[in-house]
Amino acid sequence: MTTSQTNPLGPGYEGVAGSETRFRDIFRDTLRAEMIRDEDVFLMGEDISGGFDKDTKEPLDAWGGPFAATKGLVQEFGPERIRDAPISEAGFVGAAVGSALTGMRPVVDLMYFDFVTVAFDQLLSNAAKSRYMFGGQTKVPLTLFARSGAGTGHAAQHSESFYSMLAHIPGLKVVVPSDPYSVKGLLAAAIRDDDPVFVVNDKKLINLTGFVPDEEYVIELGKGRYMRRGSDVTLVGMSYTTVACQKAADQLAEIGIDAEVIDMMSLSPFDEDILIESVQKTNNVVIVDEDTPRASMASEFAAVIADKAFDYLDAPVKRVTAPHSPVPYNRDLEIEFMPSAEDVVGTVKNMLGRE
Repeated sequence: MTTSQTNPLGPGYEGVAGSETRFRDIFRDTLRAEMIRDEDVFLMGEDISGGFDKDTKEPLDAWGGPFAATKGLVQEFGPERIRDAPISEAGFVGAAVGSALTGMRPVVDLMYFDFVTVAFDQLLSNAAKSRYMFGGQTKVPLTLFARSGAGTGHAAQHSESFYSMLAHIPGLKVVVPSDPYSVKGLLAAAIRDDDPVFVVNDKKLINLTGFVPDEEYVIELGKGRYMRRGSDVTLVGMSYTTVACQKAADQLAEIGIDAEVIDMMSLSPFDEDILIESVQKTNNVVIVDEDTPRASMASEFAAVIADKAFDYLDAPVKRVTAPHSPVPYNRDLEIEFMPSAEDVVGTVKNMLGRE
């Protein structure tokens, strides 16, 4: 149902028509909208179109992969634009790079983030470098997406959140939506961009609902946003940890601590200005990252703050991350592995001497 009621997007969006939508649904709807908008856009990945009738060769009811991200699209666009790929990530990512170089706009479903490693050579050596190798004469309008994150029962097998692995590659852009509004704007921007962009979706967000405007929009790559204004401490989140930061801010408000929450949305490039601006006001910062701590985005953000806003800090920059360990197989340990709102609250209370 469409509504024009008050929405949670903040000033400037009052009265905007939109609806409460699930993350997974608006992701699929955005893919569909971009395919309608540009006939050069096509999808490629494992199990994204479903099986085909052996007699008629017509596509059967597609399940759209394990997260239904492409469900129903093959019926609308056909198997030429919704292309099931063999189980060879290196092969079909390489094919997608080639098609991007020739003017198409491929969108690749890598299913789980862990499968990035299987196609890493194609990302590092071809997708990210081709524009540079040919002196800017080529474009690589390639979009890739995969699901990350522990805490959904996949345990150690498909639960990594190694964002920094991708952000470390020059020439590859990396975005991490945290709600339905941001995934619509970031995915559309990624598909329209002339450089390779990786969209990382945390599995814990798949069924999250939130307000999404009906109107078409894109979110500029490389920008963060304020989710909540505050004066006592800055909480920096990305992807699902932005949700954890918002929950922590609610809990901190109950004990009189006014927390500001920043959603980084984009990890390469990322918004240094919003980090520095917020720290200059609050003088305290906690960075929350589901990745392991060594060479993580939390470490990179902390380094920028220490370099460019050191004189404004009342306390050392604190990081709340997963431990430097593989994701545990045991379900209870898997939950414990993830940074939680309670971890953030404890860190802030200790920082501000409120224990």
